[in-house]
Amino acid sequence: MAGWPAGIDRIVLESTDSTSAEAARRAPGAPTWIMAHRQTAARGRRGRAWTMPEGNFAASLTWRPGGTPAAQALRSFVASLALHDALSGMGVAGLALKWPNDVLLEGGKLAGILLEGAGDRLILGIGINLIAAPGASEVEPGATRPVSLLEATGLRITPEAMLDALAPAFAAREAEFATWGFAPIRTAWMRRAARLGETVTARTMAETTRGTFEDVDAEGRLVLRTEGGLRRIPAADIFFEAVPETREGA
Repeated sequence: MAGWPAGIDRIVLESTDSTSAEAARRAPGAPTWIMAHRQTAARGRRGRAWTMPEGNFAASLTWRPGGTPAAQALRSFVASLALHDALSGMGVAGLALKWPNDVLLEGGKLAGILLEGAGDRLILGIGINLIAAPGASEVEPGATRPVSLLEATGLRITPEAMLDALAPAFAAREAEFATWGFAPIRTAWMRRAARLGETVTARTMAETTRGTFEDVDAEGRLVLRTEGGLRRIPAADIFFEAVPETREGA
C-alpha cells in the first residue's frame, strides 16, 4: 500500500454538515482531503439526501486542477477508477463501475461520487457504505439497490483506513490523467464497466432513452445504440434492466 501522497493535506473531523460544504468554507490553499465521521446534511447528485450513519465513509478532496470545465468533469471517472483501485487493493472483489461515477459491489451501489466547482477549485465528494446501506424506501424507485461492504463481504474497513488507501490511489490516477489525458483512464474504466453490451435506460429531466450500452466516448459521454441510431448522452441517471432469475434444471 502506497503511503500518504506528498503535498496533500488531511483533516479529520468528528462531525460536520457535509465534507464538501466544509471544503468550500475552509477553501484551503493546498490540496486537502477532509473526512468526517458523521455528516448531518450529506447530499448526493441533484441535491438528493445521502444517508450517513457513523462508520460509513464520507470525505471530500478540494484542489485546483486547472484546465477546462469539460476536463474537470472527467475527474468523476478518475475518482471512481481510483476508488476501485483502493478497494481492490484491500481485498474487495466483485466490483464494477456504473456510468458516470458510481462504484458497484455484486451489482449493488456501494459508493457515490459528487463533483462540484467552487471558483477555481474543484471539490470531489465521496461516500461509501462501509458498514450500512440505505433501505429501499430511501432510494428512488428503480434505482440500483444500495449495498454495504460489511453486509456483502463481511469485511470491516474503518473510514481512516479507507482514506489511507484512497488518497494515494487517487493521486496516482490523477497523475496519469494530468500526464496522458483521458484516454488511458477511459480504457481502464471501460474494462471495469458494469452492464457493457446490455440494455440500460438513461433518464434526464427532459427525456428517457433506452438502448444498448456500447461505449463511453472521448468526452466521457455515454454511448447508447437505440432504434434511432447511436445516442451520446452527457449526463443522466442510469437504470439497469432486471436480470432474470434462473432455476436449477431450467
